[in-house]
Amino acid sequence: MTLPLHTLNALPVAAGVGLRAPHIREVLERKPAIPWFEVHSENYFADGGPVLATLDRIRADYPIAMHGVGLSLGSADPLDREHLRKLARLASRIDPAIVSEHLCWSSVGGRHFNDLLPLPYTHDALDHVCARVNEVQDVLGRTIAVENVSSYYAFPEATVPEYEFVAAVAARTGCRLLVDVNNIYVNARNHGLDPHAYLAAIPAASVAEIHLAGFDASGPIVIDTHGAPVAPVVWTLYAAAIERFGPVPTLVEWDTDIPPLEVLEREAATAQRVLSAHDTVAA
Repeated sequence: MTLPLHTLNALPVAAGVGLRAPHIREVLERKPAIPWFEVHSENYFADGGPVLATLDRIRADYPIAMHGVGLSLGSADPLDREHLRKLARLASRIDPAIVSEHLCWSSVGGRHFNDLLPLPYTHDALDHVCARVNEVQDVLGRTIAVENVSSYYAFPEATVPEYEFVAAVAARTGCRLLVDVNNIYVNARNHGLDPHAYLAAIPAASVAEIHLAGFDASGPIVIDTHGAPVAPVVWTLYAAAIERFGPVPTLVEWDTDIPPLEVLEREAATAQRVLSAHDTVAA
């Protein structure tokens, strides 16, 4: 891939990859022509040490997006102030292009779960989540992005379609949206949603980033594993998303059975071709 021109505090409209531990040494030594990296925020909450120093070195050469997995925006517990303090400290240190979190809950009663659990899509839940997003943005002093999550259970109490819920959070809080195209496909299969109606409901101006990943469809439901190449049906849906939103910074995620970095670079190159094709047609 050709490394596009960019400023270090903005994401280029190009395809990046998630920075994972097995690839860090190679990134430092080879400096691959990857436009940008995303890191999981919680992996860098230490007060100092070699892990954080390594991120500083990579940040000197690449734009960085911070993606959180533990803030539990939808929980009924109070927001974790210590977690927020560490998040704010890390953002201040590395000046990320974007800070994002998941539109889900993952803790209750002080107990954390190793999953991103779906919300009941109700008006009460919408009020609750919007208040929490506003609180986080006030503490951080910046707009965040929230991501739609994959799910394997739909609450029967839901009164708002998922895509309307996601769009309403952005409209009411001014936050941006991180649209995970793979998660849209997974939920469409698991819950009988129309993925194109989902894309149509998302306000294009709110979309700050797109995620792509692999899934496992070997069982009775589709599981978002982040452990396989992006599926052909997701590439097709991604092309529809770019047609709907225009070119958007896009990330390839791979978190289990992590392959060599070259595999992620090839996946990102495929996403880049979709982005570039849209630019060519528009021109």
